[in-house]
Amino acid sequence: MKKIFLIALAVLASAAFCPVDAAKKKKKKDKKEAKAPVQIATSSDSLSYAAGMILTNGLMPYLTQTLNVDTAYMADFIRGFNDIVNNGENPAMNAYAAGMSIANQLKGQMLQNMTKDFTDTPDSIISTLVYRGFSDALTNDTTVMKADKAEALFMDKRTYNRAAKQEKEFGANRDAGRKFLAENKTKEGVMTTASGLQYKVIKMGEGAIPKSTDRVKVHYEGKLVDGTVFDSSTKHGSEPLVFGANQVISGWTEALCMMPVGSKWQLFIPYELAYGERNMGTIKPFSALIFTVELLGIE
Repeated sequence: MKKIFLIALAVLASAAFCPVDAAKKKKKKDKKEAKAPVQIATSSDSLSYAAGMILTNGLMPYLTQTLNVDTAYMADFIRGFNDIVNNGENPAMNAYAAGMSIANQLKGQMLQNMTKDFTDTPDSIISTLVYRGFSDALTNDTTVMKADKAEALFMDKRTYNRAAKQEKEFGANRDAGRKFLAENKTKEGVMTTASGLQYKVIKMGEGAIPKSTDRVKVHYEGKLVDGTVFDSSTKHGSEPLVFGANQVISGWTEALCMMPVGSKWQLFIPYELAYGERNMGTIKPFSALIFTVELLGIE
């Protein structure tokens, strides 16, 4: 693994210092550098040489597909590889190699994730300024801003932009849920608690009422306010589901702690008492939910 890591660093070094045009690229491809003859005198010699060869197993697809190395530049790749392995104890080379490694990580998944996070928001990520801020911070250059200000600014901007992006994408869910609940609470038989939970008794049982620390046995079906069924206990088998009354969304916990065993209620849950701003797949942020819940027992 260490050699593979060094190889990756060498690729970055060659990419940074060996730009050529298409004509030179072809010339490079055809040209082969002279190599010293291999001296195999002992068993350890042959073992070591073989070990080096098998370490390349699967390497070429990794270089071309993951690191985007053009096979026309294999001579540059080998030169970078040799620079690293032959000068590994040189502090300047170590620092240089570390810089390339960090640059590779920063330019890769880190910057990609950050850019994606701010895509379709009021602000965006400009890579050249990210790199400049990065290097200025490492040299304690506070000409533009100090580190504590940078951290506070970034966190505030991220919070603001995430909220703006979420509002743009899912604000309609909140509006639809609030409209539904406002109309629903006026319907016959619908009760509303202080938290905003709405419920309608389909059947009132006569058994014990669970505490939040109890484990309950239930059948249920969950729907969005547009009628889309997103889950039901029957999807998980014919038997009722058993779970802790406090291990579910708060709207469920509140309702379960009011329901006698044997009851069947319909619950109308505001998004604040459901999954809030979280994206749960079919259940999008700000979604009000409707559940039909039958409490069969306490375990």
